[in-house]
Amino acid sequence: MDASGWESNVELQYFREYLQIPSMHPNPNYEPCLKFLQRQAEQLELPMTVHYPVNEQNPVAVLTWLGENPQLPSILLNSHMDVVPVFPEKWTHPPFGADIDTEGRIFARGAQDMKCVGMQYLAAIRELKSSGVKLKRTIHISFVADEELGGNLGMRPFVTTDHFRALNVGFGLDEGLASPTAEFSVFNAERSVWQIHFKISGTAGHGSLLLPKTAGEKLSYILDKMMALRKVQEARLQSNPKLTIGDVTTINLTRIGGGVQSNVVPPLLTICFDVRLALDVDHQQFKADLHRWMMEAGGGIELEYEHKEPYVPATPVDDSNPFWLAFKRATDVLELVVKLQTFSGGTDSWFLRQLGIPALGFSPMNNTPILLHDHDEFLQADTYLRGIEIYKKIIASLASV
Repeated sequence: MDASGWESNVELQYFREYLQIPSMHPNPNYEPCLKFLQRQAEQLELPMTVHYPVNEQNPVAVLTWLGENPQLPSILLNSHMDVVPVFPEKWTHPPFGADIDTEGRIFARGAQDMKCVGMQYLAAIRELKSSGVKLKRTIHISFVADEELGGNLGMRPFVTTDHFRALNVGFGLDEGLASPTAEFSVFNAERSVWQIHFKISGTAGHGSLLLPKTAGEKLSYILDKMMALRKVQEARLQSNPKLTIGDVTTINLTRIGGGVQSNVVPPLLTICFDVRLALDVDHQQFKADLHRWMMEAGGGIELEYEHKEPYVPATPVDDSNPFWLAFKRATDVLELVVKLQTFSGGTDSWFLRQLGIPALGFSPMNNTPILLHDHDEFLQADTYLRGIEIYKKIIASLASV
């Protein structure tokens, strides 16, 4: 398609209109998103309900396409409305302008993460409905708030509500990542996020002395242990080309605090690590190791968890999961090469898997640089349009199980 075709394409116009809504943290306003989605629902002749699991500033919108057999567990197509902040001076195009350049690249925050997916769902359903397709299972299309901050005001509380239970979800589809190769990435699992704070007490006094059991000495011991474990994981990743970052545990020092004056040995220092536990890690053993290192460091250390997510098993990708088989049938018909992975970050599909609902992460963007959260985030128009065709086949296959 050429430039004139991109400019006149109705689905690209919808996509760009959605991208032009600046639903950006730290204070996203979702009302324009809801108004846009209500117009989409009316055009699609689908009912839309809006839920507020925590407060009126963080909605969850759900459009529903009733299936011919509505008592069957439904298919949930999920996306989030919020996007991360931008640094406009770092962009070559206005971050909420949704400009298209001569190569067909659409520049906007959310172009990849993940307003594209939400609009591709609706575009695929628009084409399926207009062609007279009838699906066996009900389809729910959800647009949630707060995913970029962990979902604490969005999907996490929503899945505990009667409104969610009434959706009778049997399978979920959510975001994946762009793939810079010809392969398409498919994610069936996520690591567990542990963000841990060590509050380290020690002997205080004058900086000219060699006092015993200072907070600094204890901090050094903890830091050495955590960094040694990090090196083990780095070595695993580097020695096995079949592994991706989602297959190993990542450990990153993110915050250090404390001290009052340069010549005063402080009574308290704090240190924080962001840890993503791989699926092969025994959580109880890891916790026991942390407490053992605290004692070996000299004691007087408190451990606080900012996040401490439980182990959640991967969605099966074998004959035991009919939804996986349906997904794979669709991608095989389309001759897509898919690569199964564990997601490196976190998405709302984690909350579905925690409930035992199988879920996959998939964004139909191959031969595309990974630009989520980056400056000049873009998606090529033809890639977007091809994604609609891909979702048509996948959605129809999933809803026919």
